[in-house]
Amino acid sequence: MRSKARKVAIVGVGNVGSSCAYSLINQSICDEIMLIGRTSDRAAAQALDMSHGMDFIHSRTKIYTGTYEDCSDMDVVILSAGGYPPKGKDRMGMLSAVADIYGHIIPRIMDSGFNGIFLAAANPVDVVTYIVWKLSGLPRSQVIGSGTSIDSARLKTLLCEHFSVDPRSVHGYVLGEHGESQFPAWSHVTIGGKPIGDILTQHPVRFGHLKLNEIAEQTKNAGWEIYTRMGSTHYGIGNALAYITRSVLYDEHRIIAVSSILEQEYNQTGMAAGVPAIITRSGVKEIIELNLTPEEDRQMDFSCGIIRGAIEQLKLG
Repeated sequence: MRSKARKVAIVGVGNVGSSCAYSLINQSICDEIMLIGRTSDRAAAQALDMSHGMDFIHSRTKIYTGTYEDCSDMDVVILSAGGYPPKGKDRMGMLSAVADIYGHIIPRIMDSGFNGIFLAAANPVDVVTYIVWKLSGLPRSQVIGSGTSIDSARLKTLLCEHFSVDPRSVHGYVLGEHGESQFPAWSHVTIGGKPIGDILTQHPVRFGHLKLNEIAEQTKNAGWEIYTRMGSTHYGIGNALAYITRSVLYDEHRIIAVSSILEQEYNQTGMAAGVPAIITRSGVKEIIELNLTPEEDRQMDFSCGIIRGAIEQLKLG
């Protein structure tokens, strides 16, 4: 009989953090959730509001507020504290401000004795993942970013609309930066196990109108479309964070496109980028290296160069 409670802390209780907590509760993924907010009143109100819904869920999740110093026994700490890009700028526009935020947060969490899994969601998430890894001193396996998990889900959703299948029957990954330089690895996208290139070739009448480059652009811009219409994106990423957390807490060994610290995988080092990885109780068990085409290799090099350039600006070493 399991005796140890599964505990998750969420740092930042804005739209993303609260949506993540709500997903964790409704899916009964953990036993306890501790909310840490910039203002204690907002965190307390979020916890109280969500606790009032327990009567309508099949299992109870204890939700409460805490501090960085209370993170010592947490299994996962989800980092969603941050903000939104300045008008007219992409996610990299938040780089300096987010670096300052996590330069303050991570040492305090580590001083508590925390030795679990960090899951970063704040943008620019690939750079934040690297910052957290450097500041925490933890093995790279214990620091994960949400990366291109949500972008991969957006790709599958777009494809399922064109091919009239359930998105869970579409398999494939968006790689690289969670941002402007991301790209789908089309050579590894399958629908029902069949490569998408074969489907397009064999059914020109049905699918000849589809242009993969346009679908890639729609995937990349999906988040901005939501952001410009309602000011934030949070439900999708909230579910993505819950999905990754479940794989950690339940040792599910799911392969998810997450931001991982690269040490020669894809011929990259000194940075983090979105790549498929096996997620277990210990974090990133293994990074899956796809056999990319020469063009995809070029796109990966370019995307990782963008991330590496941003990291070098911070002079983290």
